[in-house]
Amino acid sequence: MSALHALRTAMSGLLLTVLLGSATWATPPAPDKAQATSTSRWEEDQPGCTFSRDDDGKYRYGFWAADFGVVLAVDSQELDKARRRAQPIFGVQLTLHYRGKDWLDVVPGKIFLEFVKHYHDVHGALDPDDLANQEQADTDGLVEGTQREIRRHPEKRQEKEAMLAARQTDAAQMIEFLKTRSLRAVKLDPGHPEASGWVLFITKSKWIDELQKQEEFVLRVPLGNRIIEFPFSLPPSEGDLILRRRPES
Repeated sequence: MSALHALRTAMSGLLLTVLLGSATWATPPAPDKAQATSTSRWEEDQPGCTFSRDDDGKYRYGFWAADFGVVLAVDSQELDKARRRAQPIFGVQLTLHYRGKDWLDVVPGKIFLEFVKHYHDVHGALDPDDLANQEQADTDGLVEGTQREIRRHPEKRQEKEAMLAARQTDAAQMIEFLKTRSLRAVKLDPGHPEASGWVLFITKSKWIDELQKQEEFVLRVPLGNRIIEFPFSLPPSEGDLILRRRPES
């Protein structure tokens, strides 16, 4: 095992502890009795429900009502990517459209993902700001630790600085992604009718050890007094393959 790999493993272990502490491991709380909540479920070939395999490598599930629409985009390779990430994180992209005359609250912190094949374990969305802050704190701690190591072993300066630079680059990219591409809490109205961004979930718990070759999920998105459920499998069928378009040169 290389020194750089060992370092990344150690740092990912620290962040995993934070993720486990901040994620939601129970069934979503019951809705407020003062506000009736109805649940609508995406169903293939039903009115208002769409599905597409697109050449950017994503499956898209759309749910459209009279005054709003929600599009869930899932990377066809997301399971493989989640397995390779230093942190056990699974991501989906949501785009929300409001077509009414009033307003609609989008609250990412109340979005839940159910892992159907893992005893229906339900995880709440991770807070992107908490993740970004922890990434920065871990990197700052690594800088101090590297400086101590160099003082003790000056002959290893080049190796240690190279490891630190690689980690700082990884952290900076992750922090930039979390700050600029995460779905944020927002109020949609006729003047601001659309919001889009990524929602992240941890993939480890006492019920989840490893992700299976094919997984089944239910994503629950609250919008006002409604909850929209998206049941989906990844891949949708065994051996399903999307041919991605080549990036333009």
